[in-house]
Amino acid sequence: MKRLYLLRHGQTEFNVKKLVQGRCDSPLTDLGRKQAGMAAAWLKAHDVVPDKVVSSPLGRAMDTASLVATELLGPDAAVEPCEGIIERCYGSFEEGPHDALPTDVWDPGEDLVPFGGEGSQALQERMVGTLTNLMGAEGIATLLAVSHGSASRQFIKAAAPKGFELPTKLPNCAIMIFDFDDAREEDDTLQCKFTLQQIVDPQQSN
Repeated sequence: MKRLYLLRHGQTEFNVKKLVQGRCDSPLTDLGRKQAGMAAAWLKAHDVVPDKVVSSPLGRAMDTASLVATELLGPDAAVEPCEGIIERCYGSFEEGPHDALPTDVWDPGEDLVPFGGEGSQALQERMVGTLTNLMGAEGIATLLAVSHGSASRQFIKAAAPKGFELPTKLPNCAIMIFDFDDAREEDDTLQCKFTLQQIVDPQQSN
């Protein structure tokens, strides 16, 4: 069975200030870099050696991915930027305070579309389509992908078993583990090939 490790980026300055990031960017904090180190240590302790490392092209994700990949694969580890797993656009609310949103910042449904943002259905289809293509590529048995809180949440919704209760907020550098069954027949559901196995917060794990 193939396996996907999906990782949220480390803490950023905007996270601390509770500002909407979306497609804009904000650097990792010292804690954010430390969280990336904790995620790498957890993955290393569980013998995770990815065949490929991909990341949202935004700086906070690329920096997290580079820190983790270097620990797992050495100083020459390559991180491939991947537009398909970038965070949702929050339209006119980007760079503003979370409190200014007329909806939930992590799971806004389609509420942001009138403001130039990306709806949850489009985001979920983008995440599932991109990650399915990446996992289906030849030579990929284990993939590490670094993405974002809201984008990862929609992907979890597509792949979680029935009755699974999502956490209100995914911690920074949460590790989401999915099985990928390439042989499973396509059907009319988005979750046809991925199954969520576990969500790990490396800051809470030994």
